[in-house]
Amino acid sequence: MSSTESPAFTRRDGDPAPYNPTMRLDQLVRTAALGMAVLVVGLAAAAWCDEPLLFEQHVRPILKTHCFQCHGEGGQHEGGLDLRLRRFMVGGGDSGPAISPGDREDSYLFARLEVGEMPPGEVKLAADEIALIGRWIDAGAPTLRDEPDELGDGYLFTEEERHFWAFQPVRPVKVPTVAHRQQVRTPIDAFLLSRLEEKQLTFSAEADKQTLLRRACFDLLGLPPTPEQVRAFMADEAPDAYDRLIDRLLASPHYGERWGRHWLDAAGYADSEGYTADDAPRRAAYKYRDYVIRSFNADKPFDRFVEEQLAGDEMVEPPYQNLSPEQIDLLTATGFLRMAPDGTGSGGVDQGLARNQVVADTINIVSTALLGLTVGCAQCHDHRYDPIPQKDYYRLRAIFEPAYNPKHWRTPRQRLISLYTDADRAEARRIEQRAHAIDVKRQAKQRQFIERTLEAKLEKVDPELREAIRHARATPPGKRLPIQEKILRENPATNVTAGSLYLYDRKAADELKKMAAEAKKIRDTKPIEDFVRCLTEVPGEVPTTSVFIRGDHEQPGDVVHPAGLSILAGEGTSAIPEDDPSRSTTGRRTAYAHYLTSGHHPLCARVMVNRVWMHHFGHGIVETPGDFGALGARPTHPKLLDWLAGDFVAGGWRLKRLHRMIMTSTAYRQQSERSDKTDAVDPENHLYGRMSVRRLEAESIRDAMMVACGKLEPRMFGKPVPIREDEVGQVVVGIDTTDSAGRPTGKVIPLNGQEFRRSVYITVRRSQPLAVLDTFDAPVMQPNCDRRTASTVTPQALLLMNSQFIRTMAEYFARRVHREAEQDPTAQVTLAWQLAFSRKPTGEQLQRAVEFLNTQVEHLRATAMAKADAEKEKKQANPQDPTIGALTSFCQALLSSNRLLYVD
Repeated sequence: MSSTESPAFTRRDGDPAPYNPTMRLDQLVRTAALGMAVLVVGLAAAAWCDEPLLFEQHVRPILKTHCFQCHGEGGQHEGGLDLRLRRFMVGGGDSGPAISPGDREDSYLFARLEVGEMPPGEVKLAADEIALIGRWIDAGAPTLRDEPDELGDGYLFTEEERHFWAFQPVRPVKVPTVAHRQQVRTPIDAFLLSRLEEKQLTFSAEADKQTLLRRACFDLLGLPPTPEQVRAFMADEAPDAYDRLIDRLLASPHYGERWGRHWLDAAGYADSEGYTADDAPRRAAYKYRDYVIRSFNADKPFDRFVEEQLAGDEMVEPPYQNLSPEQIDLLTATGFLRMAPDGTGSGGVDQGLARNQVVADTINIVSTALLGLTVGCAQCHDHRYDPIPQKDYYRLRAIFEPAYNPKHWRTPRQRLISLYTDADRAEARRIEQRAHAIDVKRQAKQRQFIERTLEAKLEKVDPELREAIRHARATPPGKRLPIQEKILRENPATNVTAGSLYLYDRKAADELKKMAAEAKKIRDTKPIEDFVRCLTEVPGEVPTTSVFIRGDHEQPGDVVHPAGLSILAGEGTSAIPEDDPSRSTTGRRTAYAHYLTSGHHPLCARVMVNRVWMHHFGHGIVETPGDFGALGARPTHPKLLDWLAGDFVAGGWRLKRLHRMIMTSTAYRQQSERSDKTDAVDPENHLYGRMSVRRLEAESIRDAMMVACGKLEPRMFGKPVPIREDEVGQVVVGIDTTDSAGRPTGKVIPLNGQEFRRSVYITVRRSQPLAVLDTFDAPVMQPNCDRRTASTVTPQALLLMNSQFIRTMAEYFARRVHREAEQDPTAQVTLAWQLAFSRKPTGEQLQRAVEFLNTQVEHLRATAMAKADAEKEKKQANPQDPTIGALTSFCQALLSSNRLLYVD
């Protein structure tokens, strides 16, 4: 075997380990936004040295981040000082003027910043930020434009914020003209080529057919192509062979499983509630997962998909009874708004805090998934970086609060909607009547048998006591006299009951037991009551939404009304009607969904096409798919992003159409081989002069292994596959058989093939991520995931070498190869290679692999003979076949190799 097939984790195209600087920046922003703001501003300051420093562009963002909370925001003017305008600083506060234009040394604000007295707390301005403010003051504290005469306590949107790229409408964009017109297959190519040609670059050569096939299969299905698919595609010489391949893959039911999983990340899908250590299971959450998969397979228009998830319940008239399949689907869709961790059904939690957190996490999911903004940062104060006032956060919250009513809260169990119909209830009553008739007969016989047995026992009792015993037995236990209790104690043989009848008359007891079993069997045919997990409003219960002072839910402030983000209102309004008189519910979520999908919202379509692009190319046009704001990355190709968004809407919001356009482009069909010329200009491949090599996601790694082994169970939908902890504490697929004290019982319950189902159907429990998926960066939903990392760490190699799952898969793989290729090592290697990598080995790879197999067989045979006594070896019924052992080692190496883990 060549080094490229070893279990090491070196990138085959020469790339370093998969590390994305922007990805790490985004992670740090989530956890240490203030520190990152210092870095962002500091880096930007270097570019400002050669241009005039202006308040609006350079100084205000620093003050907004660190100072506005106490000096201007929400009417707060500590020390009488407002820092929102330059003239306010010149006017000063209780301590006099804050700045003296032209003289930093005479500026009180600069002095307080320089000695670290302001801002209070641990987070201070960076040295380069303070220096920048000093240079600005020395330059006379210039402004870009005249400042407003009045400001008041309201939020001030600056011209820079209003003209920020993400808040501009999606405008028509002309497809550029390029020199290399022969390379343009779709408009996407023209946009990318125009940028490449500016740098005297062009697209790389087209990848070979086998590479394209494997790339397309993993992109659209999350599965490798089968040898049959490889042979058919390689034999198809028609000019449109590749286009027809894409159409076939898009029509596959596996497409929905693959792309549904991507959306489930954004939605924060989990089969448990989280929040507390109990991490209570969500029995019905899987229906939302199935809804998502079906929606993607049906190519449901994305605007409709969004509307159903935000307000599917408002498309069904309450009360929610005798529901049709279509109505059930609409209710199930709102599971999107029920994915946030929810501890309100658990005991021992602060209910007010837990309820508030459910709503906060839901807003976080909605805003990152659909708006590409970190709206949640405005929960306690105005957003430090984006123009999102705190009131906007609560206006958005007012859209959802009629369903998440904090005054009339419903726990997860109380939010379940029963799917029992009147017909189900009638059928259940009919079945119960049949079972009850058997119960009546059984009880009558039981009385007869007890009476008969009692009389037989009384025959052996003193005749004078018989009547007294009968009378004592007929008296209820709580009303018996002491003498009656005494008589029964002294004559225990007459204590014949339903529970003790078998001691006296086994035949009679067996007959009763059979009748009870017959009644149970009939009852088991009752329609099972199922439930759907959804979000609904209670008609007539509409809470008032208030701004929480400093984000404290126990300190309500000003009342607000439902609305979208103010910065997006433009010349119109982002207000949402408080009540729809045509509905029994408020209709707020329906109105908001229509607002998002109207085609005029600047973010919704951009965010989705960027997300799709990211999954096809490894990074988005905007590399921070959940943050299009100030701290997010800027689009590398803003015109292309707008063209894609506009075309997406004009094309009916159809995702499969978007996939087809991307995947049939020249850009997508490039090879991944790097060149010195392109790397010198664009080392991170932001210009798309080649295809990036990508590590498979965790689910695809596991699924690809099962495909190679021939074990993948194709059954779709249904309850999640259970998980448990094994003897060393790793979470594996299996039914938990620990006792009530948490001790392992050693009992193994067969899963009958469920263990080989696709990873999308494995239970997603927040506190117990499946080990093989967790190791390869499957996200823990806290509350959702807008972009996965792709790490290269030691535990991955250790898992591939040592885990029981990998060893088991390797043995299954080996036995399949041994079965299908018989005893020919050359045929075995060739087949294994094709199953793992979707291509045949080269001559050198084949030779070295066969040599390895032969050497390993001899080694295992010699080892076995050295360790086993000759006579014991002869008595073994099934001695281990060294051929299987050698094949298993070989197959484990293939399953652990970069060629399987990465896609060109």
